[in-house]
Amino acid sequence: MKNIFFLLALLPCLLSAQDRLTGKAFATRSEVIAQHGMAATSQPLATQVALDILKKGGSAIDAAIAANAVLGLVEPTGNGIGGDIFAIVWSAEEQKLYGLNGSGRSPQSLSFEQLQKMLKDQGRDKIPSLGPLPISVPGCVDGWFTLHGKFGKLSMEEILAPAIGYANEGFPLTELIAYYWGRSATFLHQYPGFTETYMPNGHAPVKGEIFKNPRLANTLSRIAKEGRNVFYEGDIAYTIAKTVQEQGGFLDVKDLSRHRSEWVEPVSTNYRGYDVWELPPNGQGIAALQMLNILEGYDLRSMGFGSAAYLHTLTEAKKLAFEDRAKYYADPAFNALPVDWLISKAYADERRKLISARRAGRSYPAGELEEGDTIYLTVADGEGNMISLIQSNYRGMGSGVIPKDLGFILQDRGELFSMEKGHFNQYEPGKRPFHTIIPAFVTKDGQPFMGFGVMGGAMQPQGHVQIIVNMIDFGMNLQEAGDAARMRHEGSSQPTDEVMEDGGILYLESGFSAETLRELRQKGHRIQFSVGGYGGYQAIMYDPVQKVFYGASESRKDGQAAGY
Repeated sequence: MKNIFFLLALLPCLLSAQDRLTGKAFATRSEVIAQHGMAATSQPLATQVALDILKKGGSAIDAAIAANAVLGLVEPTGNGIGGDIFAIVWSAEEQKLYGLNGSGRSPQSLSFEQLQKMLKDQGRDKIPSLGPLPISVPGCVDGWFTLHGKFGKLSMEEILAPAIGYANEGFPLTELIAYYWGRSATFLHQYPGFTETYMPNGHAPVKGEIFKNPRLANTLSRIAKEGRNVFYEGDIAYTIAKTVQEQGGFLDVKDLSRHRSEWVEPVSTNYRGYDVWELPPNGQGIAALQMLNILEGYDLRSMGFGSAAYLHTLTEAKKLAFEDRAKYYADPAFNALPVDWLISKAYADERRKLISARRAGRSYPAGELEEGDTIYLTVADGEGNMISLIQSNYRGMGSGVIPKDLGFILQDRGELFSMEKGHFNQYEPGKRPFHTIIPAFVTKDGQPFMGFGVMGGAMQPQGHVQIIVNMIDFGMNLQEAGDAARMRHEGSSQPTDEVMEDGGILYLESGFSAETLRELRQKGHRIQFSVGGYGGYQAIMYDPVQKVFYGASESRKDGQAAGY
């Protein structure tokens, strides 16, 4: 009888908790809130390392570098020192945003005509995903040192020590990473050094299995002690170049030694009082700004989250922005890019006129879409510095080419060059390819509001827009905005260079109503369901009134937000 009364007393609490899960078409959890520092990454061990660095007196940038180094070990399915890096940093001292473009360039010794002939001889008209041809200079390590030189407080030996320790001692794999690792191993095991490095027991490690990478530990130790030059000019550079050339590639030591990251000015648009910041091309960040400019002309709040009207409008705005993405986004060092016009309100007003409220557009060319795997992290420290950082090898674990005994894979980012003569993103020697990875930042009245990102190829700008709209138009909190069901539009069912004339495919996560799906189909949208490909979200928001940080990390990845 006592138990019955006890349960009755608890009933209001139980109902309240249950209401929270079933009151929406998606499940969510509380935001993380802390005063002194916050980190949100796609793997809990990396998050904890970031917090440890903050507690030792390191800056947010130190903590982000440390976390990124750990992620290259524990999540090689998405990133590593063989890839590129981009970041947006809020400097509390200067009250200013900085942008870092840490993407590498194509080999100087390989001409367009030479590459075109090689591909033709292989029966190809595009740069392949794997092997030596899509390899561009890996920019990550130089990006670390460039960020550290401006904003670092601890030594690089202290910063890289946690990753070196985990590489030597081992760590247990988390579930999702183990899944993608196993998928990559099925086709990358053919490349020299892959099985020795990533399948040490004769198979890809599984969930809970301890994995060690002593080769990577040695490489990181060299970098920590000898600096960036050992990677770009020393014997590590010679090993990278020798391995690539032995497998038929063209990257050489001169390409590596010439590499430098570039400080760039972030670009922004104001969306309903909030300044949303992205990096300019060669990345795709301005696609998010173009979409937001178009959407600002609609009363999305009255449409309601998950409604057919909202999803239709969002999809059409995406199609318009991605038409420009396919044509104009490229290395600005090789092209005069009309960035200011593309992200202007006047241009958005023109483009918005093309959208019909009744019918899906059938002839918007949507460009190439990709399935790149990436990591995103964000860190804030007690002094108010914040960093939004994204890093990637591109497709899965990268090209498959592993520099001998160095413990990491080189990226295949060069696959994204176009082989169409005269295209803005046409392959050229010493050029940075079009990039999908984009960090984002939001300010309000000139002060930091949020650093955030959504991983996943062409999903990224679409994800950025949905996060912003969820928070500003639909009133969701930081965690809810990431957990809410998402859409993803693709120009076709497969990546293609061809202009699509059928409106593409609208992929929807579970959580949207049957009535919404019916209305979207009536408007002419081709709808398919997909359990993946919707990105992985991390975010940190600052409350200047209470002087606290809010952190969020979603369940689509193995991530964690934590503070102290």
